[in-house]
Amino acid sequence: MQYENVLATIGNTPLIKLSRICSDIPATVYGKVEAFNPGQSAKDRIALYMVQQAEQKGLIKAGDAIIEATSGNTGFSLAMICALKGYRCILTVSSKASQEKLSLLRSMGAEVIVCPADAEPEDPRSYYARAEQLARDIPNSFYLGQNWNKDNSAAHYHSTGPEIWRDTEGKVTHYVCCAGTGGTLSGTAQYLKEQNPDVKIIGVDAYGSVLKKYWETGMFDKNEIHPYKIEGLGKTIIPDNVSFDLIDDFIKVTDRSSAHRARQLAKMEGLLVGYSSGAAMQCVFRLKNELKPTDVVVVLFPDHGSRYLGKIFNDEWMKQQGFIKNNMGEDSYTRYRKIYRAYRIKYKRYLRQTLRNLS
Repeated sequence: MQYENVLATIGNTPLIKLSRICSDIPATVYGKVEAFNPGQSAKDRIALYMVQQAEQKGLIKAGDAIIEATSGNTGFSLAMICALKGYRCILTVSSKASQEKLSLLRSMGAEVIVCPADAEPEDPRSYYARAEQLARDIPNSFYLGQNWNKDNSAAHYHSTGPEIWRDTEGKVTHYVCCAGTGGTLSGTAQYLKEQNPDVKIIGVDAYGSVLKKYWETGMFDKNEIHPYKIEGLGKTIIPDNVSFDLIDDFIKVTDRSSAHRARQLAKMEGLLVGYSSGAAMQCVFRLKNELKPTDVVVVLFPDHGSRYLGKIFNDEWMKQQGFIKNNMGEDSYTRYRKIYRAYRIKYKRYLRQTLRNLS
């Protein structure tokens, strides 16, 4: 088959049955593997659609600068599109992004500005605020704004949703997807709900993100915010693209369990997928007791695992996080607990001896 250019290969990613890792789950489970896109992530869909819509609206023209705040994947997709269409690509990126991701962005000619991950959204140093400032300062520039640009969700409404419905022959009962900007989750959910309102939409959130709490209460709670490791999952803001009314359940997953599920997918299914894919897979296991043999679950795997070779697929990094055992046969948490206990015992002995000497 021949294509006009690489952009014509975006979409129509496969559904792959997960037989081994889901052998104990009483449902049929498929992975929607977005790594088959040319940019190896679901963000190819939104980057292309948002740029096309901006072109049609006369918001950008060849030679202009396109600016975006990104965790990495949207940036790579955008850099690929800008390279083909003749736009200057400027990306602000959280320092949480892996070195592999940063190298990929620069390989496509993007200008990359790394911003501190711990900066609050309104902080001028944050990657959100920095992108907005650059758009004000640079002539002939356009801030794509994936968190608030509704063309993000529309891209998945017009592509991912119809693909899942078609490829499951309308039998999908559960759609499991990580919540970040909300486009992949909400756009797909809207289409599936229109076809069958009984399809269950399950959002996946991270501990340290505000999204689940907002879904539960309608309140933005800053006390929910704390650092976490998973990239491309969760938010410290409330993006316009998250359609909370479409979500039937929100499940939080840990950094550790998500990392291990991603590694299991590689070892058991031969699928090298990313960190947030592991989070989505962990969510399926959290749903295990609610599923029936007649259920058809589609879990979206957003990107490729090659972007995490220095993190979740690196044993040393996993040991540093306390996610796997060290050379002493124990994880870091257990080791530090032992050290702490030993210190307390020695300290108590020292106090007793000191008291005896004083008496």
